[in-house]
Amino acid sequence: MSSLEISSSSFSQEMKLPLSPPLVEGSALEPLGCVRKDMNEIEEKSKDIIKFTAEKLSIDEVSQLVVSPLCGAVSLFVGTTRNNFEGKKVISLEYEAYLPMAENEIRKICSDIRQKWPVKHIAVFHRLGLVPVSEASIIIAVSSAHRTSSLEAVSYAIDTLKAKVPIWKKEMYEESSSSWKRNKECFWTASD
Repeated sequence: MSSLEISSSSFSQEMKLPLSPPLVEGSALEPLGCVRKDMNEIEEKSKDIIKFTAEKLSIDEVSQLVVSPLCGAVSLFVGTTRNNFEGKKVISLEYEAYLPMAENEIRKICSDIRQKWPVKHIAVFHRLGLVPVSEASIIIAVSSAHRTSSLEAVSYAIDTLKAKVPIWKKEMYEESSSSWKRNKECFWTASD
């Protein structure tokens, strides 16, 4: 029985690993300090990427555009076409935009975000034309060092976009009817 206790004790001692290896001058670990220094010196220009397209949107593509070695968070909002609205079966949405003004308003949103939160990259992709059920009509991606900034920035971006950007949505219903939807959040419709 005593030998069993010893082997158990020996086993636990063998499994213990040091929390960090001892630092020895000239060791293989020494260059890590230089690597860290170089990583801190990386100067990566912030990007605002805005795109309107009739093509299907790719969540992977948009999220990869904002990835940065300086950031520990990428937050996304993906708006998709749902299959119903007020009891009617929706088969697709159709989007139109006044592009010069829409792009300008989204640039303002990006600028506002940068003043409010320490974010690195921002991407806003919006689909135009027909968007079938379950496909993305908008993808917003934001990267930042920490999650709180990117999460709050993404929420602000979609809320402000819906309130200020001239993009119109037409719902196409199964029974061959359709309806242009008034955006209740948009500032120019608030007085109605």
